[in-house]
Amino acid sequence: MFLGNPYDVERARLEIRFWYPQGVDYEYYQISWIEPTRDLMLGFHQDGGHPELGRCHVQLDHESTTVDRAAISVDDSHPLAVLDTRIEQFADTIAAIQWQDEPPSLSKWPPDR
Repeated sequence: MFLGNPYDVERARLEIRFWYPQGVDYEYYQISWIEPTRDLMLGFHQDGGHPELGRCHVQLDHESTTVDRAAISVDDSHPLAVLDTRIEQFADTIAAIQWQDEPPSLSKWPPDR
């Protein structure tokens, strides 16, 4: 079960990292849901890695390759508030993953709320 719903993955982990690079006036972070069995990673990232998407993006990796990215809103609050917001968004974001065609994608992004 995952958040009260059937979910066919036995093991998953959450990885959280905040850091403060010099010369940048906001914190960077990566908050990632990782399922090793499916070789799947879904993460919220705020960093300088993809300026075409803005400061923040959601990223989906499968089989060690990035398969999809989408811009997300910036939450420049205290890191604990950012963590709370992103954790709350995981259930809808995981549900937005489409598995009909390989590789998986975020074709239902943004999720309906």
